[in-house]
Amino acid sequence: MSRRSHAQHAELALLLEVTGTPKPGNVDRQRDHDDLRFEHFVAGAVGSAPGLRLAAGNASLGLAFERGVFGMADQTAGNTQFGALLLLVPLVRAASRGSLDREGVERVVESTTVADACEFYRAFEHVDVAVSDPPGDLAALDVRRGSEAIPALRGRGLTLSDLMAESREVDGVAEEWAAGFPRTFEAAEWILDDERPVPDRAARAFLRLLADRPDTFVEKQRDAATAREATERARAALAGETDPEELAEAFVAEGVNPGTTADLIAAALYVALERGLAV
Repeated sequence: MSRRSHAQHAELALLLEVTGTPKPGNVDRQRDHDDLRFEHFVAGAVGSAPGLRLAAGNASLGLAFERGVFGMADQTAGNTQFGALLLLVPLVRAASRGSLDREGVERVVESTTVADACEFYRAFEHVDVAVSDPPGDLAALDVRRGSEAIPALRGRGLTLSDLMAESREVDGVAEEWAAGFPRTFEAAEWILDDERPVPDRAARAFLRLLADRPDTFVEKQRDAATAREATERARAALAGETDPEELAEAFVAEGVNPGTTADLIAAALYVALERGLAV
């Protein structure tokens, strides 16, 4: 049995996620992007540790996330693991309370407050995050406004759980929050059932998740058609019709980056580690 703490497992999950290869379109140990490199993700994982420790303790969930993002951003590339941390923080809290399952995480999500939502907005001041434009009637709540949007947020009395529910149709991380983390727990079982080295398991699970559903980060960065095409190409790779390594090179060259899928893999690795995955 591992003697690592819940926070250490979460940090290790972030590190293991970036070692998996090939993860088509994402930074891994063999592929960098022009503005994001392997070492930036390693530094981001290490920097997030104080926030992850807060998530395992008694600090508010929003503060744990904001502090995790603040530390993650302490490298030269900016945003590396914002979405992954948003998934990990409630999972770490649930694990620290002895209930790392869908019901336990749902209780954590339901317990979030308006103050947690305010800290979530403050986190956007540390890094640039790709988000969709809000509807006109919600312009005052645009997360890119950071702290400036907090008065409007408080005026509407929205909790962090409420915010995730509002975004579930357009954001895969928010959908996990709103639905009880179903894809995270399913991918964790894939990883546990695999027998290959952990980075290889992570890469395989990444391909399965991408083949299952279009990536919402690709939709935001490009468009829905590109996201659907990426999923079709992942299915072909999963079926052995395309070499995953070739697909990875093609996605990087084309600027197709399934970042939400990578976030889910980090979360799934965390659950797997907590459930006995040996490293």
